[in-house]
Amino acid sequence: MRTGSEPATARSALRARFWLSLWGLVWAIFGTAAFALAGRPGWAAACGVLWLVVTVDMTVILRHIRQGPHYQPGHDVPPYRPPDGRPPRPGPPRQRHP
Repeated sequence: MRTGSEPATARSALRARFWLSLWGLVWAIFGTAAFALAGRPGWAAACGVLWLVVTVDMTVILRHIRQGPHYQPGHDVPPYRPPDGRPPRPGPPRQRHP
């Protein structure tokens, strides 16, 4: 629910999530190879499944990054009325941009 007090410049942490996912991908690949070479097929399979999950997650992250910013209500859009009928709390004064 929008209350009118959200930051005007809020952004998602997709780039941080991408780098953490990349770090996990490197370790999943390393774990798969190391356990396969050590003769531990169960652990190698577990790391392989993790590798698959991380790859799918990275695909979703990259898709969201490439989509760019989505529509967000501007300063001229008033906040929504809370569900209990109370008037919205006053937020910071809104400035118009030319």
